[in-house]
Amino acid sequence: MGETDSLNEKENGAPPHLSELQANTLYPSASDLPPEPPRAVLSNYDRFFVIDFMKGGHDQYIYRHNNGLCVIGLAPSHIAVDNDASVIAVDFNVGKRSRTEMKASGKRKSDACVLEPTSALCKVVCNNAEYIIRCCVRGALLEVNERLVKDPTLLNTKAASEGYIAIMMPRPADWNKASASFLTAAEYLKRKPPRQ
Repeated sequence: MGETDSLNEKENGAPPHLSELQANTLYPSASDLPPEPPRAVLSNYDRFFVIDFMKGGHDQYIYRHNNGLCVIGLAPSHIAVDNDASVIAVDFNVGKRSRTEMKASGKRKSDACVLEPTSALCKVVCNNAEYIIRCCVRGALLEVNERLVKDPTLLNTKAASEGYIAIMMPRPADWNKASASFLTAAEYLKRKPPRQ
C-alpha cells in the first residue's frame, strides 16, 4: 500500500479499494444506526401466535428459529398474564411424568419425548385460577424453563423472553400442518391490540 492509499484511508476512514458508495454501505455513519440493536427475538426468530387455544383467553406465542427450534410461551393477551392476576406458581408435574424429568441429550436428541399439540406442558397457578399451558405443535420436547419454578413472576414481567415455557423441535411436516392455523405477529396485533 502506498503513501497516498494510506492517506486516503485516513481521510475518509474506508480502505482504498472500496468506492465511496461501498464504504458508506459497509460503514454507516453513527447517526444512521438505531439507538440500540434489535432484540435477538426480532432478528433471529419468526414470531407466530395462537389465540384461544382449546379455551378462550389461552393465547400463546411460538417463536421459530431458522434451525426449526420453537420457543413456546404465553402471549401478552393470555388470561394468566393479561388480567390483574399475578402468577404464584408454575408446576411442570403434569401428565404421567414431570416435564422437568424429560430432558433430551445427545446431538440428535433421539431420547426426547414427542408431545402432541394438545399435550400439557405445565400448570400456571394464579391467585384466582389455574391454567393448563399446551404445546400447540407436535414435536420433541427438548427443554422446559425450570427458572419458572423458582421465579414464577417471570411470566408477569418477562413472558416474551426469560419467561418462556419450553423449547420444542417439531418435524417439518408437523410444523407445516400446525403453522397453517397460527397468526403472524401483525395479524395477532390486529386481533389482540395491546391494552393501554
